[in-house]
Amino acid sequence: MSTHCTWVIGSGGLLGSSVARELRRRGHRVRTSAIPWADHESAKSRLLQECTDFFDVTGEDSWNIVWAAGAGVNGTTADQFALENELVTDILTKVSTVAGERRGNGTFFLASSAGGVYAGSTGAPHNEATQPVPLGDYGRAKLDSEAIAQDFGVRTGIDVVIGRFANLYGPGQNLGKPQGLISHLCRGYLMASPVSIYVPMDTLRDYLFVTDAAEMVADTLELPPPRSSSPMTKIYASGSAVTIGSILGACRTVFRRRPNVVLAASPLAAFQGRDLRLRSTVLTDIDRRTHRTLPAGIASTLHATRQALAAGR
Repeated sequence: MSTHCTWVIGSGGLLGSSVARELRRRGHRVRTSAIPWADHESAKSRLLQECTDFFDVTGEDSWNIVWAAGAGVNGTTADQFALENELVTDILTKVSTVAGERRGNGTFFLASSAGGVYAGSTGAPHNEATQPVPLGDYGRAKLDSEAIAQDFGVRTGIDVVIGRFANLYGPGQNLGKPQGLISHLCRGYLMASPVSIYVPMDTLRDYLFVTDAAEMVADTLELPPPRSSSPMTKIYASGSAVTIGSILGACRTVFRRRPNVVLAASPLAAFQGRDLRLRSTVLTDIDRRTHRTLPAGIASTLHATRQALAAGR
């Protein structure tokens, strides 16, 4: 039985860290890398060297590369997104060179954003056949990265899986980013500070707890080949949408007090879809699971946020 060797790029982030833990739990040989993302040229140099080192140690074992990196959010400039996607191109060019005869043994998994690519789409619930209609540079950049991965898969024959993720939440959210409503609500509760909300209370979102997402990614990577014709796109979601008002109600249950929120205006609201219900029609066996309930997920996020604040993070 072959061993899975998996390199998780972006292992310091919300999804990447959870995927790395889950794969280790399942016995994968997981490689992570400390990448100096703030310096583009240094990041490129480190990634290319890490790629060479990764394939030097995989031997005849099957391999996976999970790209879960990316600091861009709504409001990030198109030029910054272009630099992020340039790194995706660089690493895939390197993979096509160093994978050599082991190409048929590997999978490249790219984490993308359902909210970004379907922000302006109509006819929810959206599935993989829905026409993507991004409303801003964030969604357009995600589609660009998907196109880079798809071209790589067609050109090399290496399996490519593009994961379009619902709103992820849970321990490990970067509170320095202007995203992650549940984590910011938890922080606001603990710090007794108001949290601004820029979208209507009836806005619909699919919230997926990050460990559930990681298990779904691991299940995908462990499916025996061929999973399907490559490249493949799959939506990773809970399949249950909730309104922003419902999230505030669940937070009130967990906090035992009303969340301190302020309804505000922001130009970023223009990039937010009103109805982002999601329903995958690809690899549906992976979706048949019991997802963490919203109150339980909020409680877990609150506990982790309390610990992070106590540690000064």
